[in-house]
Amino acid sequence: MFDTICTLPLTSDLFAQAIHPTESVIATGLAAGHVELYRLPPTTSESSEDGTPASENGYGTIDTAWRTKRHKGSCRSLAFSHDGEVLFSAGTDGIVKAASTATGQVISKVAIPPEDASTIDAPSLLHALSPRTLLLATDSSALHLYDLRVPNATFSIATPQQTHHPHDDYISSLTPLPPTDASTSGFSKQWVSTGGTTLAVTDLRRGVLVKSEDQEEELLSCVFVSGLPAKGKNQNGRGGEKVLVGGGSGVLTLWEKGVWDDQDERIMLDNITKESLDVLAVVPGGGREVVVGMGDGRVKVVRLGINRVVGECRHDEVESVVGLGFEVGGRMVSGGGCVVKVWHEAVEEDDVGEKDGVGVGKRGKGSDSDDDDSEDERDSSSDAENKGSKRKKRRKRNKGREQVQHVISFKGMD
Repeated sequence: MFDTICTLPLTSDLFAQAIHPTESVIATGLAAGHVELYRLPPTTSESSEDGTPASENGYGTIDTAWRTKRHKGSCRSLAFSHDGEVLFSAGTDGIVKAASTATGQVISKVAIPPEDASTIDAPSLLHALSPRTLLLATDSSALHLYDLRVPNATFSIATPQQTHHPHDDYISSLTPLPPTDASTSGFSKQWVSTGGTTLAVTDLRRGVLVKSEDQEEELLSCVFVSGLPAKGKNQNGRGGEKVLVGGGSGVLTLWEKGVWDDQDERIMLDNITKESLDVLAVVPGGGREVVVGMGDGRVKVVRLGINRVVGECRHDEVESVVGLGFEVGGRMVSGGGCVVKVWHEAVEEDDVGEKDGVGVGKRGKGSDSDDDDSEDERDSSSDAENKGSKRKKRRKRNKGREQVQHVISFKGMD
């Protein structure tokens, strides 16, 4: 269902991946503390910045916009601001940094509140809920809300505006719920999170609203989906809205929006190996299909309604899928281990002859850029630290392998 159009080797294990909201740009956070920004080749509907038209089917080169040693420990999480102008990163050094997407220069930074006087509370995820609110989850199960101020989307104060504990374990995933019809801002004020064996709903003003029953399996990923066949209407008068949750034993569960006590449906994705469902993303074009990144490196496509797997591809033979999503041009981006891959919809058999020989690789353009963050680029500096991390989720384990760097041009770009 999807074909790889380019493969990007990384210098150490991928721990975080973020996709720009309006441009064909991706960011990666690595086990060794580096943060890197890449520009993908334009699609057939785009033109590059210098006016060069997109090549057929969007083939080209991946440009390295900037690369820097951003954190002393590993980079655990990344998130773009709503307008994409700022890239937030959080590391095991206990620091959250806001940097310019264009230059990589740090604009502001804040220390994560410690678990106790002597222990860093390492981050588990970041999410920009709106232009004014950044969500930060940590290993101790804390969920901090930071108030951001326009126009620079920087930290206005050094302490979080609110802190909640929706779960007993660290928050493994988070997905915002759409704003209600009565909303004046147009931005979400509620979100669903997973942590340990429970699902919870939290409100920006009222805190934790509801927590599910114990599901007796670890919940690892979640995503909101609308436009499904409606069995009834929820509290907003709309039907067909569900939250999909990926579990640690290969089961995808569906939860009706507004009915959070327990799951509504179950889809078994792997009856044999029961691999974990580590990350979820909605396929563009109606919300009737989702892609699921699994613990053994597979990516499965699930069609909702019939609730069946309709396609499968493989990101890696060994490493789990850490990041998965779709960039603005509609191409799927998967990350895990020491590689990021970009995919497009599979070409029909009759057209394969015209598309043979697609190359892989990247073209770097630009040197390391940073302000007060420049340090030794010791790619193995955090290996021992990562192995001792409290986090149990597969995507945070350091299982890196040596990668051979190479540069291969794409077809038609020599």
